[in-house]
Amino acid sequence: MALPPFLKALEQNDPEFAQAIEKIVGLSMSEGALDPKTKMLIALALDAAHGADQGVASLALQARQMGVSDQEIAEALRLVYFASGNSILISSFAAFSQEG
Repeated sequence: MALPPFLKALEQNDPEFAQAIEKIVGLSMSEGALDPKTKMLIALALDAAHGADQGVASLALQARQMGVSDQEIAEALRLVYFASGNSILISSFAAFSQEG
């Protein structure tokens, strides 16, 4: 698997490092205990959790090209909200702390 588009500049700036990163991308995204579609959805979810809009758009496009449905994408994004949003709710309880 090639370098993600946002890392393409690395090929010119540091080709040796770019090759190392490309190997990591390949290792991370290739068939393994998890299938590539699942890995793509996890990557999309992580980008969404980090607010990487361009990454989310790019990964969603790649996922669709792999046969991932919009419903599968939506479910992955629901999980992101569930996992990330709960910490906001927990922290918000501090506003009502009786300790002051």
